Amino acid sequence: MRPDGKEVREVYKKKHDIIFRKVAGETILVPISGRLADMQRIFALNPVGEFIWDEIDGSRTLQQISEDIQSNFDAGREEADEDLEAFITELLKEGLIEGASQ
Repeated sequence: MRPDGKEVREVYKKKHDIIFRKVAGETILVPISGRLADMQRIFALNPVGEFIWDEIDGSRTLQQISEDIQSNFDAGREEADEDLEAFITELLKEGLIEGASQ
């Protein structure tokens, strides 16, 4: 277990009411409420955030995603883990992802 309580074997999935788009060179996430986009809650992703978002598929563990970050961004384990944990924590806080078992 990591200090923040997240297990490296944890698996997350995207909530179904999130739109992922590339607009003018930026990658954004837009939550949908009913039939409307919640334009007050648009999230712009940096390249690492976009990569992690793509990796959250309901089957990949945090450990697998961290290893992929390390190999795709020439990052060390500690840096990859820190970036991943911070991003996952933010996605959970904003209600954009959930545990795959939910």
